[in-house]
Amino acid sequence: MEQRSEVTAEVTSDHDSENDGQLFDEKMSCSSCKLQRAKENEEIKRLKLENKQLKDELAQYQGMTNSGCPNACPIQAPNGNNSTDGLLGTRSCGQNEETGAMKGSSEMSKKNDSTQMKSVLCPDSTSPGCKQEDLIKLGDETQCKPSTSGAASDCKRPEAGPKAVAEGYDDFKFGESCPLSELKTEPRCHMQLDKLSFSASHTVLVDVVRFNEDGSLIPKAGQHVWDNLSVKMPYAEECTLTKPGILLQAKKQSRWEDIEKYLHRLVKISSLTTADVEKTIKKYNPKYKDEWSFDALHRFFESIHLKERETHTRTLRRMAELALKLPRNCQKSVPLLRHGQNHSITVSQMQIACLLANAFYCTFPHRNATHPGAEYANYPTINFHSLFGKWSERKMQKFKAIFNYFEVVTGEERQVPRGLVTFTRQCIPDYKFPRWRSLTETLTKLHISSRGTIEKDGQGMLQVDFACSVVGGGVLASGLVQEEILFLINPELIVARLFTEKLGDTECLKITGSQRYSEYVGYSDDFFCLGHHKDETSRDEWRRRYRQIVAIDALNFKNPREQFNMKKVTRELNKAYCGFMGETNTHPDYYPAIATGNWGCGAFGGDPRLKALIQMMAAAVTRRDMAYFTFDDSHLELDLRKIHHFLTTHKVTVGRLYNTLENFCSALYSNEAKTSDLYSFIMKSVKETTSRH
Repeated sequence: MEQRSEVTAEVTSDHDSENDGQLFDEKMSCSSCKLQRAKENEEIKRLKLENKQLKDELAQYQGMTNSGCPNACPIQAPNGNNSTDGLLGTRSCGQNEETGAMKGSSEMSKKNDSTQMKSVLCPDSTSPGCKQEDLIKLGDETQCKPSTSGAASDCKRPEAGPKAVAEGYDDFKFGESCPLSELKTEPRCHMQLDKLSFSASHTVLVDVVRFNEDGSLIPKAGQHVWDNLSVKMPYAEECTLTKPGILLQAKKQSRWEDIEKYLHRLVKISSLTTADVEKTIKKYNPKYKDEWSFDALHRFFESIHLKERETHTRTLRRMAELALKLPRNCQKSVPLLRHGQNHSITVSQMQIACLLANAFYCTFPHRNATHPGAEYANYPTINFHSLFGKWSERKMQKFKAIFNYFEVVTGEERQVPRGLVTFTRQCIPDYKFPRWRSLTETLTKLHISSRGTIEKDGQGMLQVDFACSVVGGGVLASGLVQEEILFLINPELIVARLFTEKLGDTECLKITGSQRYSEYVGYSDDFFCLGHHKDETSRDEWRRRYRQIVAIDALNFKNPREQFNMKKVTRELNKAYCGFMGETNTHPDYYPAIATGNWGCGAFGGDPRLKALIQMMAAAVTRRDMAYFTFDDSHLELDLRKIHHFLTTHKVTVGRLYNTLENFCSALYSNEAKTSDLYSFIMKSVKETTSRH
């Protein structure tokens, strides 16, 4: 599931600070320029160019954003701080010291207000400025035309709307990105929850009565069920090992008895090593004693400092003790979230920790075989044996994140997390999906940024996990892109692999309330786990963190042209719609915005411009606004800003856009268009249709 994604966009901010002039930041509230009146009225006419000339202007401006320009003025970072880290770019403003001062705190306080195009083309109409026609081109830089009078003029921008677009302004002016502060986030848009309750479609693993009375997180009493509808627990009576008996006769023995015996021994070893861990795990997994390698775990402990090794060794003991509490912590049967099923599981964070401790020590039965026809072939692996072998630098960093988590959940009582997390498999039958051709919704608000990350800047929003259909992807193997990083910094997500069957085309998985435990920088081979993250996200009435993540899996295209097929486009629209759809009993006014990015791109071969349109369309139908992070792709940022502005200005409906995509796919396969022509094709088609009417 190798996909490049925005969840790690923050990792490049420090690195790119050495090349500040190369990219314009999302929060570009530059100084107001004292731009002067033109000498001749001919200059005014000159800048009202034909479409082709205006496109050349755009190309030159994009070249400027990549190369930077001199005479720098400070540009504020997305977080709105005035630190040196916020000086993300420079540009030529043509102002003097007196009139080039910052407009004031009210403008600068608008977090993530994307005004770079506005500030380059023309300052705010409330400040001393220029007329649009006062701008001229000098080389690759936008400069101010001097005035004979020296008087400042008011900035008058071309009117928005079809008339301005028809004159070509849409090719020169992209419109403003919606500030992040205007998007709905939790808890600001939160609708109060009813008391926690269980139902036929909602399994709760804590005592609901006690929780509603005093907030106690007492495991729900129950009996384990050994069947194909539930997680098979290692402590079940049916979980046995076959061992040689007297006169070579085989006999069955409780596997949990062996697990208890060897984990108790592990805890008591005075000088515990990873060799002891390997020996212990293989004792109750004898079938794999010659197959499983632990070289990555050994190398990790060898490579860390002595003090850190002592800490992790202590954590290993505590993890073993925690694993042994499974029969007491998870008494009630845990249902499998199966294909075609709508069901939720709410579980305490400490129950998750207990389950993951068992996963680390590879206790779950019937979960090691992955070949076709195996009992759990359609489920992710959950035991950690695949993480222990085949050393790589990636696994070094993965172990750091995993031990960050276990140090917290097995550490001091005051820091142990005491909340709930809900896992919901959502499935929509085919007949309930929208009929995309006839939809009348128009696009919602869009915040677009080439800087920022989903998990940081999308705090309080519905955060998109660019998932593999087998949730978690390669988190327990060698994968280390968006989904795997998300699961590593929020390890409670990993437990979803225990009970979530492979996602179908009309399904998604939503996780509400997970906690973040690690800081990081980098991506893929450059990923580096920095240390502990202190999660101060507030909690809802069910004691869940205000963090909701939705796992939606995109199609994997070996040939990128394959995605320009309306059957494939419709599949992706339906998948995004499933993921973005809110609770049926919640009014859309309470839906938080979506935080997303280049879903299904990278190794999956998705075209980011098509995928962005698909997500905008799904967001419009589900009545959610969107924050889109392009992972430092400034060209994509400008393209998305432009197409969103164009479509909203022309009030293009989702149905009309769907029909235009159909026409584009037909033109593509008749060799009348190229994939790179998508946005220009849409704009041309809309203009032609508008002019005919």
